[in-house]
Amino acid sequence: MIDTEANVRAHIEALATTIGERHVLRPQALAAAAEYIADTWQRQGHAVDRQDYEAAGQRCANLVVTVPGSRPAAGILLFGAHYDTIPDCPGANDNGSGVAALLEIAGQLAGTRPAMTVRLVAFVNEEPPFFGTAQQGSAVYARAARARGDDIRLMIALETMGCYSDRPGSQRYPPLLRHFYPDRGDFLALIGDLRSLPAVRRLARAFRAHADLPLEYAGLFRWIPGVGWSDHLPFWRLGYRAVMATDTAFHRYRYYHTPQDTPDKLNFTGLARATQGLSAAAAALGGDGRDL
Repeated sequence: MIDTEANVRAHIEALATTIGERHVLRPQALAAAAEYIADTWQRQGHAVDRQDYEAAGQRCANLVVTVPGSRPAAGILLFGAHYDTIPDCPGANDNGSGVAALLEIAGQLAGTRPAMTVRLVAFVNEEPPFFGTAQQGSAVYARAARARGDDIRLMIALETMGCYSDRPGSQRYPPLLRHFYPDRGDFLALIGDLRSLPAVRRLARAFRAHADLPLEYAGLFRWIPGVGWSDHLPFWRLGYRAVMATDTAFHRYRYYHTPQDTPDKLNFTGLARATQGLSAAAAALGGDGRDL
């Protein structure tokens, strides 16, 4: 039996403690993180593809695994998570938690035949100075996917997923949203734009059918602070439907983008439950013959 909680803990310790901050100013650490991801996927039995490109004078890579679906016409469900950090931040939650979830979803789908093709991509260079530019790893990947004509029905950015609390007042929101959602930060959030909302609803239903972690979702205007701050943004810009799966980052997690973003701050049980729910949802989507 897979011990998801132990596995996500081990991945985050490897990334945030053993390797530490990882970005183009520390190219050896960035390469070590990429090697860790590729080695983990290969041990799970996956073939790993690389999309290499140059950024700030450094050779960088997105890493890709594909689990073929039984219904090719159902299209592609794409999970992505960035493995870089900002300087002076070990990145346990941002985004070691997202990478750990990505690795475990791949492990749980290894050897299976989901209805939809599931693609998993570890993106480089999400953090500044690359965010929102042509050199952001997810932007490089999304452009190539659009040029190939990839039928991506929904892209899911796994971003800062490791903080959960049932303490009243532990969850904050942008203006107005606090009137519609809980004040306890014990849930996973799915944040899409208005165009992506129908697909997000289907993902939410699949998650709730297979997970015991509370879930909230929303389709919001892109200009709301934080709504577009991850690897789903380049996919939106190219016309793909996309959503961010998150603990809401700085709206809940006080150590966001600080040197204190270390493994001891995370709720590994909550992260494991979120990971299991997303993996089960991925396996279930498209199985009823209805596509995203």
